This record gives sequence, structure tokens and C-alpha cells, in this order.
Amino acid sequence: MTDFPFDAVGFDLDGTLVDSFRDLGEAVNHALELGGFERVSVESSKDLIGGGAKIMLARALEQQGGLPKDEFRRLYKAMLAYYADHNAVHTAPYPHAREVIAELKARGIKVAVVTNKFEQFARSILTQIDFIAPFETVIGGDSLGKDDDGQYLAKPHPEPVLKAREACGGGRFAFVGDSTYDVKAARAAGVPVIGAAYGYCDKPPGELGADTEIDSLDGLIPALEKL
Repeated sequence: MTDFPFDAVGFDLDGTLVDSFRDLGEAVNHALELGGFERVSVESSKDLIGGGAKIMLARALEQQGGLPKDEFRRLYKAMLAYYADHNAVHTAPYPHAREVIAELKARGIKVAVVTNKFEQFARSILTQIDFIAPFETVIGGDSLGKDDDGQYLAKPHPEPVLKAREACGGGRFAFVGDSTYDVKAARAAGVPVIGAAYGYCDKPPGELGADTEIDSLDGLIPALEKL
């Protein structure tokens, strides 16, 4: 359909395309137990997701008093090692995710994934759940290297979103995500953004700052058409 307002759409992964909190929560708890800390409710791990695995673990530890940098680094590495082997045990696409991506592709719209998860994990998960094929690119939190301060060029930095648009051939681009990291990255990149209000939002519905929000992925295409 030539009248669709966008040439490509980028998607966050956790809390937007896939429901992954159980596997992330188990990885956090594995690290917490190694450090002698109390496990957190796996359900509550939804509230820790957003800025990537390191921030997720740091938030969980802060709630129990925190750790010195060296000890944190040890637990963080243990968490990543555990997650590498257990990242798609419970993780699955959200309802309507496959159908919406297929519909966009059928309309000639290119799609990309932009996540703060390490690229190897994102690709591994999408491959295991047989959902990687439609995407032009998968950009992870570590895909674009680090800035002069040693920080990964990850959301809310605009570069991952801009790189995704470039990988999709440029043109009119929109982004979909469930957190303020996604909204800030899209805003900084100068592209419209749709809030996934069904995800692991770090602000209440209506407060993400997106151009519009959807309660389910089956509302995405109509929302895009209205932007």
C-alpha cells in the first residue's frame, strides 16, 4: 500500500515485541543468590527492566544495600553467563506480534529491532523463538561501541535509532517502545514514537511522552496510519 505514512518501523524488544521478564528475572536472581542476597519476585522484575541488564541488576542490588564495584562486576558477569544459557526458556512474542510484523512486511514496510540488550542475546532469543527472519537489522546496546566516556551508545542515545533507519534504507521511520529510554531515543533521532502501554513501562500510561500509545500490538498499524 503506497499511502502508508512510513517506509520502516523500529521496535524495542523486551516489553514491546517479546514478553521476557521471567527469564530476565531468573538471571537477576541467579546473581543475587551468588552474592548472598535475597531473591526478588520474578513478577517485580518488570519494574527493573529498561536500561539494560547492568542497570537491572544494579537496581535490584540497590534495594538490598548495594555492592562495591568489583563485587558488582563479578555478579554482573555471572548474570550474563546464566542469561546466555537461559534467555528463551519462558520468553515469547506478545499477542499479535507475529501478525503485525507480517502485515507490515506484506505492505512493503521494513522492520528493525533496537534494544539495549546485548546484540548476541537479542539475536539468540529471536532465533530460538523463530522470529528473526523479518527484521532488516537487530541493533543491541553494544552494537555501536562506546562513546568517549566509555558508555555504550545505547538508548536513550539517538544513534541506535538512526542506525536502524539507515539499515532500513532511510525514508520515513517510526519507533515503538515501552519505556522513556525508547521515547527519548526516538525524540533525539527526530522520529515519531508510539508507546507500548502493555509493556514494562517505567512511567504510568499516558506519561511516557510518546506521540500516542497502544494497549496491544493489534492497535499498532491503525496508530501508525494516524500519525
